[in-house]
Amino acid sequence: MHGRTNRREFIAGLVSAAAMALAFVGPVRAQDLMRHLDLTSPDMTSAEMTRAEVETALASHETDFTGKKLSGLDLSGLDLSGVQFRAARLNKTKLIGAKLDGAILNQAWLLDADLTRASLQNAQMLGAQMRGAKLDGANLAGARITADISGGSLLRTILTGANLSADMKNQSMGLMRAVLRSANLSGADLRQADLSRADSNLRP
Repeated sequence: MHGRTNRREFIAGLVSAAAMALAFVGPVRAQDLMRHLDLTSPDMTSAEMTRAEVETALASHETDFTGKKLSGLDLSGLDLSGVQFRAARLNKTKLIGAKLDGAILNQAWLLDADLTRASLQNAQMLGAQMRGAKLDGANLAGARITADISGGSLLRTILTGANLSADMKNQSMGLMRAVLRSANLSGADLRQADLSRADSNLRP
């Protein structure tokens, strides 16, 4: 049993390290690194908790879900404000209408996650992998974002005062910045949003 635990911790460590690497390298190199990750593995597609267990943890004031595997769950409508999801796996997780104000999603995996109408005001998404994520009608006002949201849907997303700029203070492993290539931002509210040095194909 101890050996299995160590193996799980080792694999989780590798995934977390990969997330960190993807967070720091440029988009082209990040795509190369993604090819070497098995995104169909149980570690990236399974959940170690049920929705009921997540609700129980929240009711007990448990707010640290660092490194947890929560992929594929339906967590829609939950109040996850201030929760730590650092390096957690939330791939294809449904968070429709969820409240994630002030949540920490640094280095988290949210590939193809559904955050439609979710509230992420003042949340942190540093180095998060959010390719294909759906953020239609979500509120990201004041959020700090250096995530890869390539191919994502941000229809009518509120990004007022959000900071998607490059992190110019921490460049030891490359430039951390928001990546919005091929993302759909039709109708998005970008007033006072900082997109300086963000990697996007947005047109004025």
